[in-house]
Amino acid sequence: MPTPLISRLRGKMSVSSSSYIALTSLYFSIVLNTAFWAYVLRNPPGAGIYGLLSISGLAAALSAGFLIIFNLIVWPRSAKPLVIALTLIAAALGYYMHAFNVFFDVDMLRNVMETTMAESMDVINLNAIAWFTVLGVIPSILIGTCELKFRPLRKELPARGKAILLALLAITALVPISYRTYAPWWRNHREARKLINPVNSVYSAFRYAEALHKTDNHLVALDPKAEHLPYEDDHKTVFIVVVGETARAMNHSLNGYPRKTNPRLEELQILNFRDTTAGGTSTAVSVPIIFSSAGRKDFAAAKEPYRENLLDLLKQGGYDVFWEENDSGCKNVCTRVENVTTNPRTHPEYCDGDYCYDEILLEGLEERLRNAKKDTFIVLHLIGSHGPAYYKRYPAQFAVFKPTCDTQDIQNCSKEALVNTYDNTILYTDHVLSRAIGILKKFPEYESGLLYVSDHGESLGEKNLYLHSLPFAIAPEEQIKVPMYVWMSETMKREDHIDYGCMKEKALKGRFSHDNIFHSLLGLMEIHSSVYNKDLDFFGTCRTMPLPDKLPG
Repeated sequence: MPTPLISRLRGKMSVSSSSYIALTSLYFSIVLNTAFWAYVLRNPPGAGIYGLLSISGLAAALSAGFLIIFNLIVWPRSAKPLVIALTLIAAALGYYMHAFNVFFDVDMLRNVMETTMAESMDVINLNAIAWFTVLGVIPSILIGTCELKFRPLRKELPARGKAILLALLAITALVPISYRTYAPWWRNHREARKLINPVNSVYSAFRYAEALHKTDNHLVALDPKAEHLPYEDDHKTVFIVVVGETARAMNHSLNGYPRKTNPRLEELQILNFRDTTAGGTSTAVSVPIIFSSAGRKDFAAAKEPYRENLLDLLKQGGYDVFWEENDSGCKNVCTRVENVTTNPRTHPEYCDGDYCYDEILLEGLEERLRNAKKDTFIVLHLIGSHGPAYYKRYPAQFAVFKPTCDTQDIQNCSKEALVNTYDNTILYTDHVLSRAIGILKKFPEYESGLLYVSDHGESLGEKNLYLHSLPFAIAPEEQIKVPMYVWMSETMKREDHIDYGCMKEKALKGRFSHDNIFHSLLGLMEIHSSVYNKDLDFFGTCRTMPLPDKLPG
């Protein structure tokens, strides 16, 4: 039964279908698209009065577009539930698009679908709740309590047709006036369409669902004939890949950053691949690319779970392969090998119930190496510098750079505090990596090595951008330039015939990307395969002896 309050509200609020559609169109085009309008104001199509008129014309065109959409979808049974659902979606997405300047597309949706509950909670704060309440919940309550009056269908249809026709005429009239301004503007700012809320989110959802539906979910073998053809020696190979999270290259002292964020790694003989580009700006894309033979240009996120990757070929070649997870999942890379995810409710020395510090990944590592029965390949997936709660990523003793930004509302912190907190995460990762290398050093009898690479970078307020996941084509260097380091034991250098001096020079002067990793590790692990591309193997030209090959016949 309706409460007296709701009954009174229903008695007072009565709106015709035409007014409801018009008001809804204006609300969506102006109020719920603040991120889009902020972008337009930062990148105006013109200056002065002319620019203001151009923006006004764009507002009229967007409102007319929403008027057409709502005239087509708003009918008696859909008028309230559909509009309320779209209002809530637009309000929720609008905050993050506006506050952090993120673009909502298929990759962003994939991130949302694959994230953990703890990470989801990190981006919910008082500002987000207030925004969602004011722009989403309250309007939804008003919609739910008002009385909508629809005309008989014989009158409603002509009225809708007239409204749609007028909206089309308005858009058509604006074309000759603004074409010379907006044609080049849209060409130069293609990403702006991804801010039209919630049109692009609905479109992205359909794209995401379509990709899943069209994907052949039968596993595609990379190379059934791939095999392990090692150099002749008696040493077991033990290799660790550490996949970092959200670490950008420019904040590493090994890359020239003035702060000592890599004090421990600087003391080690590591290869620093100084110019390395990520395969994507989100974990859901870049982590699979690291282990994929496809490369960034040929990568298809929906198909990748059903294609074998580097780990499959290593397992096929006889390696023990193990993945340990401390982030948001392996993104289907590790589904066919032994894997484990850290439990935040155990190991109180490392975990707080929601997250674990990355050192937990080193627990049991020494014992695993000591008991290795055959060649072993281990992947450690760090939580690293995952935002926006950077302050949760390192123990108190690593809060070296102060003051810090101890909140998820990073856009409200000073730039100094935000960068300090982020740099502390890099400092802690440096510690974790040096500890891992220290464990490997305890086994000089192994051909041992470690590769560290981050999945993508991060924006820390530069150009008013925060976090990551911008479309790759327009992503700034902060989001796509990542650190990549390799450490090798003396045994590995010698037995795998690697000229370390040659590699050091190549690493510092060359240009690399995630595309190189699959082929470089395939070669280093001595897996003979038809999918191996020697041109992408960054060790290739610095080997003093060619990789073993099959004998003729």
